Amino acid sequence: MSVPSNVILIGMPASGKSTVGVLAAKGLGFDFVDTDLLLQRQEGMKLSEILARGAKGFLDAEDGLLAALSVTQSVVSTGGSAVYHARGMAQLKSLGTVVWLDVPYDEIERRLGDMVTRGVVLKPGQTLRDLFDERRPLYESWADLRLAVGQEPLETTANRLVALVR
Repeated sequence: MSVPSNVILIGMPASGKSTVGVLAAKGLGFDFVDTDLLLQRQEGMKLSEILARGAKGFLDAEDGLLAALSVTQSVVSTGGSAVYHARGMAQLKSLGTVVWLDVPYDEIERRLGDMVTRGVVLKPGQTLRDLFDERRPLYESWADLRLAVGQEPLETTANRLVALVR
């Protein structure tokens, strides 16, 4: 199997998409693109500030950005909420192989600091567990490949990702 033109990473916040993505991009000789950073640049504010304007505005801006994304030879780290956007995810799937970094709930909870500063989209009264349970089937449905991740070093995860997409 040949290496895909792009590798798109999906998964929960704190699943390691950005850190693993940078390391995997180096291993593949690809560029690295973080859609959260692109969204911050596009909107001229931090994720937490975009989210403070309202979840709908945040999600609409994210969907528009994903739907318009055009990259080659890149590892793309998406925001955890990317899987809510059929239009954006269809565009990402057209660009390359979508890999779900599947991290168990307990590990996500351990890794995740302040969800507000991380720009995590939560409905009123929704817990992290609720969010995890809601998104899990979405990640599964959009993923071309699943990479189970635990407490291993991120470098190990990145090496496993490179091997998986090769």
